[in-house]
Amino acid sequence: MKDDKHHGLTFDEWDEARFPRAEIQEFDRVVERAISRRGFLGGVLAFGSGAAVMGTAMLKGTTALAQAGGRFPFTQIAAQTDGTVHVPEGYDWQVLVRWGDPLFSDAPEFSQETGVPTEGSDRVFGENTDGMELFSIDGREILVVNSEYTNNDINLVGSTTAEADSLEEERAPSSADDVLRLQNFQGVTVMEVAEGDDGWSVVIDSPYNRRITHNTPMSIDGPAAGHALMQTADDPSGTQSLGTFNNCGSGRTPWGTYLTCEENFNGYFGATGEMPTDEMIAAGYARYGISAEGWGYNYHLYDPRFDVTANPNEPHRAGWIVEIDPSDASSTPVKHTALGRFKHENAAYALADDNRLVVYMGDDERGEFMYKWVSRDAYEDGGDTSTLLSEGQLYAATFADDQTGQWVALTPEATGMEPAEIAIFTRTAASAVGATTMDRPEWIAVNPLAAEAYCCLTNNSRRGATNDAGEILTNAGGDPMTVNAPNPRETNEYGQIVRWRPDGGDHGADTFAWDLYVMAGNPTVHQDGPDAGTDNINAGNLFNSPDGMQIDTTGLIWIQTDGDDSNEGEFEGMGNNQMLAGDPETGEIRRFLTGPNGSEVTGLTWSSDRRTMFVGIQHPGAPFPDGEGALPRSAIITVKRSDGEAVG
Repeated sequence: MKDDKHHGLTFDEWDEARFPRAEIQEFDRVVERAISRRGFLGGVLAFGSGAAVMGTAMLKGTTALAQAGGRFPFTQIAAQTDGTVHVPEGYDWQVLVRWGDPLFSDAPEFSQETGVPTEGSDRVFGENTDGMELFSIDGREILVVNSEYTNNDINLVGSTTAEADSLEEERAPSSADDVLRLQNFQGVTVMEVAEGDDGWSVVIDSPYNRRITHNTPMSIDGPAAGHALMQTADDPSGTQSLGTFNNCGSGRTPWGTYLTCEENFNGYFGATGEMPTDEMIAAGYARYGISAEGWGYNYHLYDPRFDVTANPNEPHRAGWIVEIDPSDASSTPVKHTALGRFKHENAAYALADDNRLVVYMGDDERGEFMYKWVSRDAYEDGGDTSTLLSEGQLYAATFADDQTGQWVALTPEATGMEPAEIAIFTRTAASAVGATTMDRPEWIAVNPLAAEAYCCLTNNSRRGATNDAGEILTNAGGDPMTVNAPNPRETNEYGQIVRWRPDGGDHGADTFAWDLYVMAGNPTVHQDGPDAGTDNINAGNLFNSPDGMQIDTTGLIWIQTDGDDSNEGEFEGMGNNQMLAGDPETGEIRRFLTGPNGSEVTGLTWSSDRRTMFVGIQHPGAPFPDGEGALPRSAIITVKRSDGEAVG
């Protein structure tokens, strides 16, 4: 950390620097462990012994992790460390769209010297592509894509006002014009894409094209709508807001709408004067990481909406899941407060046996929780969907060491909180019911071929960590981050993927069985112990920090990483961030794609005919994709098989 500035810090590091977590004197529980590469808890969690608690029906997904062969339609590629994309032999990739590319014919032209000017910056493809989904509407392919945050050094390259404190620190917005430009580069892009003789391209001026930014009008529904904590001077009703923020992962609904997920929203807010002193608001700020400084966007200095001194309730209007109708460019996005407020990674839906809608969600911060939403009403194809994301029950997950788990309802009786307070301060509600602290729950994926779901637990270097006095660190709510069964490593640098199967095969059930599909590790550095990883990790498929995840129509699990790409020390042999495919039947994992150095591989969807895979390349450090001397630009690429067959 440089002079207590945010520059060069990840969101997690910034949160920790601004809000050192509380400490407790001793573990709530102490679980004795005999950990080896072959299993945990003396074998109870060993992949070969799942029947110990799950019964013989679970053996199919837990027994043959070392099995050779498999059903992968490609040959694994090697780790890479260069500045471009690599795919297997028999596959080809192309760039579809880059930050700054036009969506409309009146958009400003991108310049390598000055980037994109503020005027018209909401008419181009956004920055730092993340979650995405494709919709087929009236025979057209509509791609909806998140733009998570900005890279100020790149995005403000043409600014005459942006400054840096030193050559080592990135530009900081220094005017209202700079702030507006950054606000326009973030949010969501809706765009029509089409395939021609030269590959895929954006359909310029399509009636479906639109940009949704930090200033786009939104409506608010659910239990928090209209509550006093949601009201501002600009919106005394507490039912309307502007903008969607830090749009990370995504999801879709069975009725054809897009769900964008607001993650690290706290960094957009700051204070020009005194911080709010109201007890409930101040406690919420501490739980969610709202500080006087902000993360470096400087919005609060030039846009009073983000100054909590003047607008203490404005942060309560961020941190939600937002529904967007890709079929109507004039429609108003809806913030669904019933699904809870936290650092949403993505939203993965399933249908319960009685056709109620189920949405699984993770809160991406160290020691936070996993959640499930179950609608009150059943989904009916072509029927009324107006209540399915606003009337129902929100749950938080508890994982037991015997590989069982429970979804605990966040009710007023269980939490001591009113429904609106549960929605606005969901983390506090989950803490109240004893939810299990997790290692940064990122993307969740539901298997379309089996009653099971998976969550990437990307890493947690503070799991089980202590200070000099031996006191265990906690999450922001004081919940101890002790070692627990689904998070079985201290100072977890590599990450793991947890899998659960709802009891009775019904996603609406309150209970489930669980195991670990994989624990990433490095057996070339660690010959034994948990950091060597599980048996399905080997020298040929090394990776760390699983982040994005999708399961295709054949059941293959596509895993994307956002981790350490130094290729040194603990991470030797892992190379750049990558995308791998996993077989849930055998546990086998193979590397399919590598991104350019410095990038995160994130966001994945397919064309309607499944012959094209769309993959996001976020914040490449190398001059990708325009070559040496050019600005690095986040991009979406297409991947196809050379023989034209389906890709997943």
